Amino acid sequence: MPIQIVVGTVKGAFVFTKPEAAGGEWAIKGPLFPGWKVSAVARDQAGEWVFATSSYVYGAMIHRGASLEDLSNVEAPPRYDESQGFKLNEVWTLHRDGERMFAGVDEAGLFVSEDRGASWQEVRGLTDHETRPKWFPGFGGLCAHHLLTRGDEIWCAISAVGVMHSGDGGKTWTGRNAGVKVLIEDEKHKDIGTCVHALVADPDDPERIWRQDHAGMYRTHDGGRQWDLIQDGLPSTFGFPLVRDHGAKALFSAPLDSDQFRYPTNGELAIFRSTDDGDSWQACTNGLPMDSYHAVLRQAMAVDGAGGVYFGNAGGEVFASGDLGDTWQRLPGSLPRVLCVEAFETTAPGA
Repeated sequence: MPIQIVVGTVKGAFVFTKPEAAGGEWAIKGPLFPGWKVSAVARDQAGEWVFATSSYVYGAMIHRGASLEDLSNVEAPPRYDESQGFKLNEVWTLHRDGERMFAGVDEAGLFVSEDRGASWQEVRGLTDHETRPKWFPGFGGLCAHHLLTRGDEIWCAISAVGVMHSGDGGKTWTGRNAGVKVLIEDEKHKDIGTCVHALVADPDDPERIWRQDHAGMYRTHDGGRQWDLIQDGLPSTFGFPLVRDHGAKALFSAPLDSDQFRYPTNGELAIFRSTDDGDSWQACTNGLPMDSYHAVLRQAMAVDGAGGVYFGNAGGEVFASGDLGDTWQRLPGSLPRVLCVEAFETTAPGA
């Protein structure tokens, strides 16, 4: 299956093309949007590309196009009304749900597009939530960075608030964080105050969800009403990314030493894999450097559904595995700080 790996960095996006033949060389091109921060990328239902970028001069932008060579900014990107007093610093994630596309942003909020990313409407039910005055940022900002959807249900991960859930398409929201260690407890609102870093769900059982949190790895079997720790074999409770190859039913994470040091334990870069839904974890290190002190960030890991696992780190290194993490190779190039990694088939969805 021909695969393109899109890597967003603080100074543009780079595209790696997977060799079709075994032993073939990876090709790299870029940067796209040179000098711009590229924080998210997706493809809409018709296969067109959607990129989220930001700059100190122009702010947060959305770019669309039928090909990577023909991308242009949209006229109506996500924006808060100035009267609200919120600043939209950047788009953290793009999530496609059928014909709709969602954008999770910083300052934390949610926007939805019904026209494939050309224009965006704010999900005011989340922005205006009664707990909003008590929301506080994590080290990376007050950001909505992971989304899960199923019909009218939406799970939104916000740092450092927790998982917020809506059962009515975004009109009303409740926190779903029971069982997760609270970082700063609010006297009135007991369902916020956790710091979720990543979310991934089982498409065959959407209420079974895993989360990498600031204070541990968790799993729920009831859509987030109750979470349980699942970190047997992990070297620490702290880390950022979490992805799942749904065909192989394998989870992948990149633990860091601690929230204080934020580098791989002992400087030994390791991706940890679980093949039993998170009950146990094993290190996958074959081909990875043993003297690396660069973190893998929230959005910087992806799978292609055919055994491919990909990630980039804050030092600009990108690694690939074609065998579910058994072996790794470093891809060509020394890039800027990697913010996001996504894997796409080279053919358009539905083509």
